[in-house]
Amino acid sequence: MAATTFHHALGSIQSHVCYSNSEFQSGRGILSVKMISTGVGVDMRLITRGSRCSGSWKLGAIRASSSHSSVADPVQLPSNGNSSDSRKKSNETALILVRHGESLWNEKNLFTGCVDVPLTQKGVEEAIEAGKRISNIPIDMIYTSVLIRAQMTAMLAMTQHRRKKVPIVLHNESEKAHKWSQIFSEETKKQSIPVITAWQLNERMYGELQGLNKQETADRFGKEKVHEWRRSYDIPPPNGESLEMCAERAVAYFKEQIEPQLLSGKNVMIAAHGNSLRSIIMYLDKLTSQEVISLELSTGIPMLYIFKEGKFIRRGSPVAPSEAGVYAYTRSLALYRQKLDEMIH
Repeated sequence: MAATTFHHALGSIQSHVCYSNSEFQSGRGILSVKMISTGVGVDMRLITRGSRCSGSWKLGAIRASSSHSSVADPVQLPSNGNSSDSRKKSNETALILVRHGESLWNEKNLFTGCVDVPLTQKGVEEAIEAGKRISNIPIDMIYTSVLIRAQMTAMLAMTQHRRKKVPIVLHNESEKAHKWSQIFSEETKKQSIPVITAWQLNERMYGELQGLNKQETADRFGKEKVHEWRRSYDIPPPNGESLEMCAERAVAYFKEQIEPQLLSGKNVMIAAHGNSLRSIIMYLDKLTSQEVISLELSTGIPMLYIFKEGKFIRRGSPVAPSEAGVYAYTRSLALYRQKLDEMIH
């Protein structure tokens, strides 16, 4: 049920392990393990009480409900029976950024910009893999550009999500479109995730370079000139947008439309493009115009920010000027289970 809390997204693993007297005293013990993976620290504890056989393993969970979501709850330890296990939930929301998977023009090394081309088979696989990486993170709303490669990426990623909610594109471009796409079941609405498309999240418009092979373009205009168009902050290609111009529309839209959703407690995913996402990351991480031009985002790699008390906290944003990090709860849980099996057996 959508109205019930989606809890323990990382999972709660039950195991029964017996230890000798030398390992535990008075029937109570704590086994603590700490793992670090891609900048993620996981602290696990096993507690036994009353006997030398345990026990419940619980890892910090992601929680989501119809009214409010807490992205990362603390580790819950068993109660001694004298106090409540409930803890105050933190007012945190998740922001997931993902660049679309490889497109047919990425594969052909063509300038794509705002030309609307779909994903390759590799791009489809990248989108599905991205979905697996974020399958345990609650998502309440999805924003994409109006371009099919970004929308395909979002839809394919959501096929892997544990909550199995259906992403539904909202059509408000006309009164008829809005009327014809209405849903008349409240229960169905609860099992859906609204998808909002916005041209402001489109890729940078490359003007007269769109459709040209990048190597041929370098041969025609000169390698240095093409590099200047692609990597400078404020110099646009002929009849196209500079990164600065792209940032003006993308960041303004983020501030006006997406940030209020995060403030209201919604967890948001944005599926967009290299330059529109670089612009948003520049705003989130307070990068300079020189720092952002060195930032490279890989296709199909999700990045996570935690929005808490009006601040964006990096959990899987780029960790270096040319490297995009990944925050994958799924991978952390897999490592946790593997370590648990090794310790038990």
